[in-house]
Amino acid sequence: MKVCISYRWLVLSLLVLTFIVAIGPRLRAAEQGKRPNILFIYTDDHSYRTVGCYPQSYPWVKTPTIDRLAKEGVRFEYAYIGTWCMPSRATLLTGHHQFGVESMRMVGEYPGSTYDPAKCPFWPQVFREHGYTTAHIGKWHTGTDTGYGRDWDFQIVWNRPKHPETSQNYYYNQPVTYQGGETKILKEYSTDKYTDWAVDYISGNGRDTSKPWYLWLCYGAVHSPSTPADRHMAEYPEIDVPTPADIFPPRPGKPAWAQKVNVWEKAENGIPMIGKRSLTSWVRQYHQGVLAIDEGIDRLLKTLDETGQRENTLIIFTSDQGFAWGQHGFRQKVAAYDATIRSPMIISMPGRIPQNAVCPTPVGGVDLVPTIFRFAGIDLPWEMHGHDLTPLLENPQADWPHPMLLTATGRTYGSDTDTIPEGQAAYHGLVPWYVMLRQGKYKYVRPLIDDIEELYDLEQDPDELTNLAVQPQHQKTLTTLRAAALTELNRTNAGFVNSMPPVREGI
Repeated sequence: MKVCISYRWLVLSLLVLTFIVAIGPRLRAAEQGKRPNILFIYTDDHSYRTVGCYPQSYPWVKTPTIDRLAKEGVRFEYAYIGTWCMPSRATLLTGHHQFGVESMRMVGEYPGSTYDPAKCPFWPQVFREHGYTTAHIGKWHTGTDTGYGRDWDFQIVWNRPKHPETSQNYYYNQPVTYQGGETKILKEYSTDKYTDWAVDYISGNGRDTSKPWYLWLCYGAVHSPSTPADRHMAEYPEIDVPTPADIFPPRPGKPAWAQKVNVWEKAENGIPMIGKRSLTSWVRQYHQGVLAIDEGIDRLLKTLDETGQRENTLIIFTSDQGFAWGQHGFRQKVAAYDATIRSPMIISMPGRIPQNAVCPTPVGGVDLVPTIFRFAGIDLPWEMHGHDLTPLLENPQADWPHPMLLTATGRTYGSDTDTIPEGQAAYHGLVPWYVMLRQGKYKYVRPLIDDIEELYDLEQDPDELTNLAVQPQHQKTLTTLRAAALTELNRTNAGFVNSMPPVREGI
């Protein structure tokens, strides 16, 4: 009898064990299949050189929270999100390069703009249709229609195109619109207040807590006038800011348009100045403005931890583009140099993404949208120009067959870019329209005016001082990358591809 009972228990135990073995992977798969929250932290005019975990930052830079985020995720060494504020945002709302953002156009007083939602749908609407609750907080710079109720369930926004008279109110006195209705002047420091609203939203206030969420948090910092919070005005009192090698012309080997960039003045003691302020003074203020962002991200991470959401939240941290401080003579963005447009970018999700990893592969803003869709488990609603970065997030050192394309067509979008204008109309300020390609260690730039190309080896020449396009021994590489750029333009249906000015020989 005892043997019989023992045998039955043994059989039952084996059946239970078999059931656990069989069902266990499904349970784990179900848990892994839980749709993640997505926190997209987006800063403005924010160079990778201001973030301490980037080797190119100044040695005195202090960004402990962003550095910690890099230790908890993957830092991308070369990220090119866009060329300036508006097209970068348009790309991140559509998954298209600037020339593919149909119906977007600038109208009236800068930065007035408009678009047709039927011709230019924004993808957060698709997330809403698939059970996500979507939110946007902070700066809006893509048409006066902010999409509340269509693209966003929750929105507290400084609608910059709708209020051009306040277009420089990046830090105080912003006309903020709440949930598509009342607009009130924000007196508080914007970086801190945007963080307050984001913390409140992450904590569950103002959203359906039964749904996963997507939050696009768009800080205005550190855009000009780069005003620091009062508590940071005294930071970095004794700093050393070396003068960039080519801050003043001439710039041997560079295109004719680049020789005309002459924003800085040389004081009698040789110090670069703009007005009555030195290069060091400007750089100090700019870096002071980053400190409130770092503190804000610390509050966001603590809120995710305290609410038990950190492990199921994909965090993307990046900027619309970089900003130059003297490099190649600039104090701005737009130009194809790393100093002017390269952004910091970190992606983190503990348990799913490697930690303390660096990805050396150049990637673009168009790649972020398909990546977000992949993590959410939602099929792409239309053809997008970028590539899902999941393989690089799984193995940051993986081979990557896709070159990184970036185009600059000034303030012109969609099919309006099919015809390349002539004269000054083909410029955005100091910089002509261009096509840029990153592949491996090389950067290739083709101007869409009658001027020479540029080619740089970023391993040997990270400051982009030596234009290899004018050297005979690099013509084979130049020809290869020129062809690769044409292939990418054709793949993404760039309307201007067959009307580009002929290549001008630079040797």
